[in-house]
Amino acid sequence: MSRPTDWLPSLWRDTFDELLYDDEELDYGDPWSLNFNYSQTDTISKKEAKKGWKVYCHCTFGNFRCYYCSRTWPSARVVVLFRYRLRQGKGTVIMRPFGQACRRCQQDGFDFPGFRKKNVEHALLGLFAKIRKNCYGEEDDEDEDGSSRDDNGLRLTRVTDGASSDQVKREWWVNTEPCYPKL
Repeated sequence: MSRPTDWLPSLWRDTFDELLYDDEELDYGDPWSLNFNYSQTDTISKKEAKKGWKVYCHCTFGNFRCYYCSRTWPSARVVVLFRYRLRQGKGTVIMRPFGQACRRCQQDGFDFPGFRKKNVEHALLGLFAKIRKNCYGEEDDEDEDGSSRDDNGLRLTRVTDGASSDQVKREWWVNTEPCYPKL
């Protein structure tokens, strides 16, 4: 099975709409839209906070291909940043995927990741949980740092390709530091 390495905003939009309208993840009757901004940061100004903006940062699995040398690599540290708000009955989400630099050719650019649909769904489900909590007042079942835990107390976040669920649990239990990008 090949690894998707191309950045496809349509995959995110289509999955967002599918979860929102077909699966009714936000069943409150408000319309929501997903847009992209490739320069936004995780900092919210006081003015933005007064307008209702909130931030959700998600770390997931993705694949990259260098624009210059065509090298490909997987990464379990792909950061996706979402800003969202519900204002006057209309919801807006603005997303930014963070790129990574190729270690082989060391060019100045950052390449955007490609994602499998299951990773996109997982990220968006986390976003919808935050929206339900912060915009609609629902309770969530996550830890303070935004990660969920299973019945044994092990951190459940992402699934990596080719690993059993026990390997994934151990990997994420060891790697517990936040995965925020350096801006």
